[in-house]
Amino acid sequence: MATRLKEAGIAAALMLVLAVPILGINIVIDGPSTHLEGEPLPVVIAVFAVFLVRLFHGPIAMALGRVKVPTLLPTPERMESYRPAILTVLIAVALIWPFTASRGAVDIATLALIYVMLGLGLNIVVGFAGLLDLGYVAFYAVGAYSYALLTEYFGLSFWTCLPISAAMAGLFGCVLGFPVLRLRGDYLAIVTLGFGEIIRLVLNNWDSLTNGPNGIGDIPKPTLFGLEFSRQPEMEGGTTFHEFFGLDYSGGDKVVFLYLLATVLVIFTLYIINRLIRMPVGRAWEALREDEIAARSLGLNPTTIKLSAFTIGASFAGFAGCFFAARQGFIDPKSFEFIESAIVLAIVVLGGMGSQVGVILAAIALTVLPEVARQFEDYRMLIFGLVMVLMMIWRPQGLLPARRLRQELPT
Repeated sequence: MATRLKEAGIAAALMLVLAVPILGINIVIDGPSTHLEGEPLPVVIAVFAVFLVRLFHGPIAMALGRVKVPTLLPTPERMESYRPAILTVLIAVALIWPFTASRGAVDIATLALIYVMLGLGLNIVVGFAGLLDLGYVAFYAVGAYSYALLTEYFGLSFWTCLPISAAMAGLFGCVLGFPVLRLRGDYLAIVTLGFGEIIRLVLNNWDSLTNGPNGIGDIPKPTLFGLEFSRQPEMEGGTTFHEFFGLDYSGGDKVVFLYLLATVLVIFTLYIINRLIRMPVGRAWEALREDEIAARSLGLNPTTIKLSAFTIGASFAGFAGCFFAARQGFIDPKSFEFIESAIVLAIVVLGGMGSQVGVILAAIALTVLPEVARQFEDYRMLIFGLVMVLMMIWRPQGLLPARRLRQELPT
């Protein structure tokens, strides 16, 4: 008991040191003067909570281990037979929902779908191939700037630029893959992190091409078979959606269309990834993740496997980047900082590496919850870090870990 009290006291003291500048001090701006005000209550609550959790960590863990949650879901074999019906119902609900929800909710859902695409793409690199990539936002930026520059200098449409953006991001992923083929673990993470910063700095300083920190604006929105979702046609000789169908103009039509387009892109992404992981290349990614030496002994070429993972994963980031630029209408280098890579990586880890359903749920949670709980905006990153720490302690495999095939040898 004395040992536990000592450890709990040390943890509480460390929490006190960290909590005072983060939770206990507010910067108050009163006209030309600025001063600090103390908030002792959040500090007291945080220190007391850490002390109790550390003191009773053992009993709490044992109690949680004894809890048996009743299994409400059917067996995996039966779930597989229900899968087509479940997918059909989910897709139908996703397509009908925006016509019943508010404009703000639909816009937040569209942003969540962008992070779903990013999470699914990074899941190929991290979850399936086992390669730690901290510069994934670079491919996201390449896709966004590819669309912005192609439409500004060459007047190409969104639908033409969508595959081009994916191809450009995939090319950059292949270029990144070559110098990191022999690296693993922390060394690979450092190189990919540097690559992401290089791309951001190039975009920020190449004023003649990217307009530097001022960014690129007036990026055209996607159209539906040439029909624009604006009040007046922006292109010469163009036709708007409401004029073509004889409807009154509504700004919500554009928001709903962008959501439906994002939903279709997510479904397409899921279809392609599910096809890939069932092909030999997908099995090769998993073999490389489990044991590179064993994969090499089976005749697999690690160089080709890593390049394919980087290239395909980057392509989906370019896919999402192109849609992001079209949705926002304006992009600048600040939209592609390291924090974006960290959030996408957290989505993969939180959802469960290799689990597509887990990645989708984590992307929705990390995108929607901060928008709902606006009163905790100042503590967003603190709560985010606390959740990740708790996940690593009690459920390191993620919310919905991927189900891996295994076979037990007879004893």
